[in-house]
Parts: sequence; structure tokens; C-alpha cells
Amino acid sequence: MHTTYLIGFQVRPGQRERFLELLNALLDAMRHEKTFVNATLHRDGENENRFLLHETWSDHQDVIDVQIHRPYRQAWHDALPELLDAPRDISVWRPHAGRSRSIDRRAGQ
Repeated sequence: MHTTYLIGFQVRPGQRERFLELLNALLDAMRHEKTFVNATLHRDGENENRFLLHETWSDHQDVIDVQIHRPYRQAWHDALPELLDAPRDISVWRPHAGRSRSIDRRAGQ
């Protein structure tokens, strides 16, 4: 069963470009992982330094046991205290048993 992680970031003023540079490198590396499904980065429409990462993986245990320990994540994790005004807000989500398929506008056509 897929697991989605919603990760909120409040980036320090003046750190936005470095934050995006490091995050984009991380996302580029993650997309080659076998259990990676997708990720979308959202920016708050009213605060250019507030972001939400919507990240989906096919195996939660693999994320915990393997993925978060990948060497390519080290620079990202080391830089977070300098980049963020507050700790990341991380929540873990799984599909609802009654509605586990994606809703697609084309499905009803």
C-alpha cells in the first residue's frame, strides 16, 4: 500500500535559493529509487518561503529502514538547521480503505 508524506517547510529569509537547490538535487536522486512513486513541491501563494512537499512511496518500511539513510540525503539533512525557521512538519498518510484509487477527471468520461 502506498504511503504519502506531507512535509511542510518554513524557509528562512535569504535561504530560499539554497533550499530549492538542495531539495531539487534530493528529488532528482529519489526519483531513481525502486519504491519511489512521485513527489510534488507546492509553494504557499501568500508566502514565498513556505513550502509543502507531497511525496509518495510504495513501501513505508523501506522509507524508514533504507531511504532516509541514503548517502545522497546527508547534505540535505545537514543543511536543514541553517535553512529552516522551524522544524519540518511531517505527517504520514495512507489511502482510505473505501477510496484507495486516485480520482481522475477522465475516469467519468
